[in-house]
Amino acid sequence: MAGIYRGAMNNAISNLAVLLRSMEPALHAGCFAYCVVPHGTDASALAPVVSVAEAEGLTLVVPEARAIEAGLTVLFRAAWITLTVHSDLQAVGLTAAFSRALGDAGISCNVVAGAFHDHVFVPVDQARRALDALQDLQQQAAQAADKAYRR
Repeated sequence: MAGIYRGAMNNAISNLAVLLRSMEPALHAGCFAYCVVPHGTDASALAPVVSVAEAEGLTLVVPEARAIEAGLTVLFRAAWITLTVHSDLQAVGLTAAFSRALGDAGISCNVVAGAFHDHVFVPVDQARRALDALQDLQQQAAQAADKAYRR
């Protein structure tokens, strides 16, 4: 199994300029909830999209309806945006650039890096503004590349 993703990993992009102009942020449908369950909890029925083991418990990001059905306390209601570019896990500056763009728009973000993509969780009521800010950042990067190419 170790070699299954080897070819896909070779397509990872590390150049910041290319990453920014290729981000293609995509908003997932629905609302997602940050919750915490005790260690050892079988969370599979909750369909988590993220899990993080911390000393205090297992942090989960799950569809909000599943959290409510399970009686979990919702700590944060989030919209989920995926940057669909295949970002290299060793790339430098991507998280800083998009979190700065969101910060400049007054939008908080929680970031999770997967093996292939970066995932951004923003307040659910600011999803459209966050998507717009990320698309603006992508467009600015593309315009800068076009301008540099014309020189």
